[in-house]
Amino acid sequence: MEIKAIRMFDHGFMNQPFAFGGEEGKENFDEQIIYRSSLQNYLIDTGSEVILVDTGFQNDFKAPEKQLGAPLYMGEKVNDYMVAFAQLGYRPEQVTKILVTHKHPDHAAALGYFSKAKIYIGAEDADALNLNGDNIVRADYSDGAYHNFPKSQRIAEGIYFIEARGHTKGNSIVVVEADGLYYLIHGDVTYCDAALKANKLSIVFEDIAAARTTLNQVREFISNNPTVYLSTHCPEGYENLQMKRVMKL
Repeated sequence: MEIKAIRMFDHGFMNQPFAFGGEEGKENFDEQIIYRSSLQNYLIDTGSEVILVDTGFQNDFKAPEKQLGAPLYMGEKVNDYMVAFAQLGYRPEQVTKILVTHKHPDHAAALGYFSKAKIYIGAEDADALNLNGDNIVRADYSDGAYHNFPKSQRIAEGIYFIEARGHTKGNSIVVVEADGLYYLIHGDVTYCDAALKANKLSIVFEDIAAARTTLNQVREFISNNPTVYLSTHCPEGYENLQMKRVMKL
């Protein structure tokens, strides 16, 4: 089992009110405190399957330009999603499954490049994207609890798709068991690792109560299991992966 980062943007920033202000309000945090930002999604090579967790933007996506003082700047483009994917040595037709953590375009816009893949996604987010067809699997999380998470769906040996509502109504996370560790690919449960450690929600959510429940569950899981926390929007995501760095709360 091997997990690889598909890197699209880097050298960006986000401010503390954006990353921490979901529950207490942006005004209670310091906009001069800045955290690093990036954009990457992930690929799981099981040896027999190539499974993507999210897909980035479509090719030639034009990101907003850098503005000093902005709450979030994604960063400088490293590569289009499909270029970064190809540089890892894979072809689209090799991808068997795509696990979509949620519907936002930085996670789901490039789905159309993978015509042979089954796409697993929470039902509410599938409906929001109007996804239909034989290759669309609306997750039913029918395999029961996974550790302290109440609902999960086993995708392959050691790979679990877990209900994690809040950021969106159909939000999910992915846990991969490998190397005696748990790799938690969480989409946007937090936007940076600092928010996870501080136990803060970002300002981006559809259901704040569910988002709080999900963050509590994620933190409990990390406290009880050696977990590598793989973020989408901060460079600690690919750094944690490279170093197999276990998260400490």
